[in-house]
Amino acid sequence: MGKLWTLITQLHSLAGPMLTLLYPLYASVVAIESTSKLDDEQWLAYWILYSFLTLTEMVVQPLLEWIPIWYDVKLVLVAWLVLPQFKGAAFLYERFVREHIRKFVTGTARSEHKGKNKFVDFITPKKGDQEAY
Repeated sequence: MGKLWTLITQLHSLAGPMLTLLYPLYASVVAIESTSKLDDEQWLAYWILYSFLTLTEMVVQPLLEWIPIWYDVKLVLVAWLVLPQFKGAAFLYERFVREHIRKFVTGTARSEHKGKNKFVDFITPKKGDQEAY
């Protein structure tokens, strides 16, 4: 039983990086190379949500140490975000995150905002700035 438990523990510790990083990395590359925009949205939404989750985890780490099942809960949440059957990342982004991002980036909730702020002007490439590939 000791060797079986060791194997299960090792698989459990490998599941996190594989589920949160390796598979999304692979799927993101496939999405970039495909002609469909839907998969691009799913994986961009995933990376936004994963970054937010990671930053939040860093801030509340002392509290999470008191929750013994946090790692398991995180694996289930990330599985829901990642797995193509659920498309959880795209759902969460559309349903809850998009409007907050728009408020932050444009300074208003309305998409008909007349002027963009300096940050958006800075990160938006100009027509002449892009090189031919």
